[in-house]
Amino acid sequence: VTIDLRFLQFPTKKYNMTVIDAPGHRDLIKNMITGASQADAAVLFSSAKKGEFEAGIGAGGQTREHAFLAFTLGIRQIIVAINKMDDASVNWSKDRYDEMKNEISRMLRTIGYKIEKINFIPVSGWTGDNLLKKSEKMPWY
Repeated sequence: VTIDLRFLQFPTKKYNMTVIDAPGHRDLIKNMITGASQADAAVLFSSAKKGEFEAGIGAGGQTREHAFLAFTLGIRQIIVAINKMDDASVNWSKDRYDEMKNEISRMLRTIGYKIEKINFIPVSGWTGDNLLKKSEKMPWY
């Protein structure tokens, strides 16, 4: 669980990048705002686990709140990582990915994001699938 901001810098041939890991928990929203206020782009993580996604995307949910705050802070470049694809309630399902992509797209469009400029990536932080290399468990992606 992330409590405070964590910064990781790494250079590329074209840019110097800084990754800011900000907390997602409701009690630590001030820290999330501090981190997001320094960002040019964001990765919005959403849990694919049954029940967790629905709570996050619903009224007052953290996924919804973070997307809204990021937009309010001027972040227009985002990637959506659909995480926990390894969970037993998901089992690497393309149907679950599609369901989530559609619901998140609808929410982001309402906030003001241009959906055609957003990449959605199914991932598993637990197993590392689709984080560094293409996953063999999701050949449909």
